[in-house]
Formats: sequence, structure tokens, C-alpha cells
Amino acid sequence: MTRHLLIGSGVAAVAAAETIRKMDEQAVIELIAQDPAGYYSRPGLAYVLSGEVNEKMLFPFSADDFRRLGVRLHSARATRILPAQKMVELDGGSTRLAYDRLLIATGARAIRLNVPGADLEGVFKLDTMEDARRLIRAARPGRSAVVTGGGITALELAEGLAARQMNVHYVLRGERYWPGVLEESESRIVENHLQRMGIRLHHKQEVAEVLANRGKVGGVRLKSGEQIPCDLLAFAIGIEPQAELAREAGIQCDRGILVDAQMQTNLPGIYAAGDVAQVYDETTGQYVLDSLWPEAREQGRMAGRSMAGKAGAYHKTIPINVTRLAGLTTTIIGRVGKGHDADLLQIARGDSETWRQMPDTLMAQTGFEVNHLRLVLGADHILGALVMGDQRLSSPLQKIISRPVDIRPIRARLLEPGAPIADILADFWNELQTSSPTEG
Repeated sequence: MTRHLLIGSGVAAVAAAETIRKMDEQAVIELIAQDPAGYYSRPGLAYVLSGEVNEKMLFPFSADDFRRLGVRLHSARATRILPAQKMVELDGGSTRLAYDRLLIATGARAIRLNVPGADLEGVFKLDTMEDARRLIRAARPGRSAVVTGGGITALELAEGLAARQMNVHYVLRGERYWPGVLEESESRIVENHLQRMGIRLHHKQEVAEVLANRGKVGGVRLKSGEQIPCDLLAFAIGIEPQAELAREAGIQCDRGILVDAQMQTNLPGIYAAGDVAQVYDETTGQYVLDSLWPEAREQGRMAGRSMAGKAGAYHKTIPINVTRLAGLTTTIIGRVGKGHDADLLQIARGDSETWRQMPDTLMAQTGFEVNHLRLVLGADHILGALVMGDQRLSSPLQKIISRPVDIRPIRARLLEPGAPIADILADFWNELQTSSPTEG
């Protein structure tokens, strides 16, 4: 009887547990839930903050579901891995759990804001369920909030606090929002929508100090010297893999835990998956980090399969995220961005490093304030796409990019000035389905 021990309670760990159980009814599966809230949908935290969903909707598993799956839960913190003894210490050594195979799915944490006053009461991140609860308690209508950072989470913070009728200031170090992924016109579309929500933008500014008022946040001082009075400060400047346990145990790490196609580390019997894992991307030849829910789930499934002794290999797929930017549904597929984002120290939640690994390519773009489409074209294939607003082409583009489909028959037409890109793609997709019905 094989004993499997899983560190973490996110989607990667749960997917691994489900896969192991499916393949081995007799296996012992124990899961160390380091987050007191257990297993929940982290991408849904923004919708809890904005008041669009109740937090109960974010919990797909109950304690009964874990019992039916035959998983024993430990609400504790793993503090040391002992590979030679095949043991994991909990809570500083008070308890030890044995394993035959171990999965490290500890995820990633928000990078802390490092300025004077950052430890004052009233400084928030949106990284866990408890963060969301604390922030909701502090968000009072009519009060002022400052948000700083980049990527999807910072935007969600600004939108969520504005939805709770706070007066929101969004401080951006760069000249525009999310330049590492968005083109300038796309950034401006997002910013225009934010301004319509009443959010005030401060470009080329940086929080230099959090100012105190009776021991709590009373405002921020920007590097320019300007002061903004506020009742709370929320930040999202990137995340970092929680790989300390692995490093201390002698497991090979770069920025995250390095894994092979079976999600195994350099130590036999020890695997990693999810935001903490750094996986090989065959398209770029590099080891990359993703912070995307579907990728974490697939990595967890592959790790579970490997732990159960079944053959298989994880092949990193084209990264896809369907999100909402300032109220506009936006799908990001494949390689779309280029360069560094001054508002992020590392990758953000809901982000993929692959998006930024764009070679020199040609662009085809069309856009309006509501519906916007951008394609990144290689010689024979579409390498990436960004669809903002109308999503009817999202699913076809995911298939065209993922397979990939030869687009040479329409490439020249896509690059013509003023080309009706959406119509050309729609007709091309319809022709593909007609000629090969299984392609749909």
C-alpha cells in the first residue's frame, strides 16, 4: 500500500489526489492544508471583493467530499522535508508524517511591499481568503483607497474597492497599465474604463512611504513628493513561488522547483506542481512559471499519475486566461507580450511568462473601445491573440493557435491595412470546419 503525502490545498494538490485515487483505490493519501481556509477558487477572490459572488461559492469541496475521496486532511504547516527518512515535519517538528511519494504544491505568495510604513494597519494584499475577508471589512463607502501594482490582481483591487463605493487612486510606476502584456491601445482602453468608474490614475508615480495616522494608514507619499490621504493601501506587485521547503531539502530550484515531464524533482519520489513548479516549455526551450488555474490543475493531474506509477508526460500547453479587465471580458492566448512591466517584480497571479516570450513577429490588429482583437503572426501560424469584448472568436482562436493551424492561406489578407480581421478569421474557421468537421 503506497503512502502519498501532498503539501498544499490548492487545485494542483486536489487534482493530484483525485488522480491518485482514480488509479489506486488502496493508496493512502494525506493532504497537508497549510491555508486555514482549505481548498477554494483563488481566482474568485476578486469577485468576492467586488460583491458579485458569495464566498461560499468559491469552495468546490466539502469535508465530506474529501472523506469520500479517501483523503486524510491535516490542518497544519509543513516546516521541513527529510528526504533520507521520507518524512515531513509539521509545525516545527511536533509531528512527523511518513511518505512513499511526496508532492510539493505549496503555491506562491504575494511579494511584500518594501517601503516605510508598509507594516501599518490598513495595508492589504489579495492573496488568500483571509486577505479578502479583511479587505472587505476595511472597505467603507465614501472612504479613500490607494492601489499600487500591476497585472490582473492590482486591477481587481482597484475595481473591487470602487465597487464598494470607495474613492480609489491607482498608482502606476509606468506610463500605462500592464505594458508587458498589453499594447498601448489596449492599456488605454482599460484605463478609460477605469476612469469612467471614477478611479483616478497616477502614471509614472511610485509609493515611497505609507503615512501613519494614530497607528493606522493615513495616506501615502509618492516619490514625486505628492501626498494622497487615504484610509487603506492595497498592493499587488507580483508573486514568488513558495519553494523554501524544497531548497532546504536539497531539491533543485531556480525561481521555482524544477521538474521534468513527469513533474518529478531531482530527488526520486518527490514531485512538484502548480505555482511553485517551474516547467519546461518546448516552444521556447526555457523553464517558465505559470500562475494559471488550468495549468496548475493539469500539472497536478500529471503529478498524480506519475505518483501512482502510470506512464505519461506533461507537455506545457499554450497559456490561456479568460479574465476581466475593467469590466471587459478579455482572453489572452499564447505569446502576446514583450518586455518588462515596471509595476511587477515577478510574475503576477493569472499570468504566464510565456506571454512575454514573443519573438520578432508581425501584428494584425483592429480595435474599438468595446471590441478589440490583436493577433501575433509567425511565418505559418498565429502565435498569440488577445480578444477584448466580443468573445465569439475566442474558442476558434484557441484551437487555431494550440494545434497549430497553417494560416498561410489568409496571412497576407490579415496584414493588409484596414483588413476586416474578425471577418477573415470567422470565414477561415468556417471553411476549416466544413473541410474537416472533426476540427471543430
